[in-house]
Amino acid sequence: MAENKEEDVNLGANQFTERQPLGTAAQTDKDYKEPPPAPLFEQGELKSWSFYRAGIAEFVATFLFLYITILTVMGVGRSPSKCASVGIQGIAWAFGGMIFALVYCTAGISGGHINPAVTFGLFLARKLSLTRAVFYIVMQCLGAICGAGVVKGFMVGPYQTLKGGANFVNHGYTKGEGLGAEIVGTFVLVYTVFSATDAKRSARDSHVPLLAPLPIGFAVFLVHLATIPITGTGINPARSLGAAIIYNKNHAWDDHWIFWVGPFIGAALAASYHQIVIRAIPFKTKA
Repeated sequence: MAENKEEDVNLGANQFTERQPLGTAAQTDKDYKEPPPAPLFEQGELKSWSFYRAGIAEFVATFLFLYITILTVMGVGRSPSKCASVGIQGIAWAFGGMIFALVYCTAGISGGHINPAVTFGLFLARKLSLTRAVFYIVMQCLGAICGAGVVKGFMVGPYQTLKGGANFVNHGYTKGEGLGAEIVGTFVLVYTVFSATDAKRSARDSHVPLLAPLPIGFAVFLVHLATIPITGTGINPARSLGAAIIYNKNHAWDDHWIFWVGPFIGAALAASYHQIVIRAIPFKTKA
């Protein structure tokens, strides 16, 4: 009787096979070829208009990102109560929604990084050259400074009173806890970026490139919900730098290192995890 039941289980398990291979079984050569890693230095880039156009796109995108998000933070801060404004949820939606919109707009031009941590992670994965990575980070930081500066121009007095949307570790939390929050938050973001833009997935599922900005923006929204009470949520060194420079008070600079070290560590961990574990090509043994 037990043997008959075991045969029925085996029959049921083998009767319905997977319509689409999963995991490493899906890594075939029919629909995808692994692109070569980007060179460390590519001299031809400096002579190409598309290189500078991509940098301009990163500048404008980061400018708009800081403008909308810092204005939202200022609006919440000026309200007599959280219930009279969009509150923390609204701030999180502003950050996540802007990333969704801006990644959608700039993905085809520059890749839609809008964040030095994302650029750093993609550089470690050899998705872009060092030359382009440095150029992107400089343009992102300049755009963030200009975006925060425009907000201050609109509301000079309230901007200083409301601390300019600058990032710092909030009262009740240690610097170590703030650093940990930034590492984990950036890991979530950069891991989502790698997964949503994976060219291998794009080769199998044509809808993936169209949907890529959505999970990236949603990841930013969720991370803000979790870490606004801890650090105000950085996970973007350009965003933290722009707000700190325009606000320019000592307590904004005291913790500023956290918002560079944390995101870069988180990005490095996410890049390593995705490239070594998730995207690992299975070893083939010789017959």
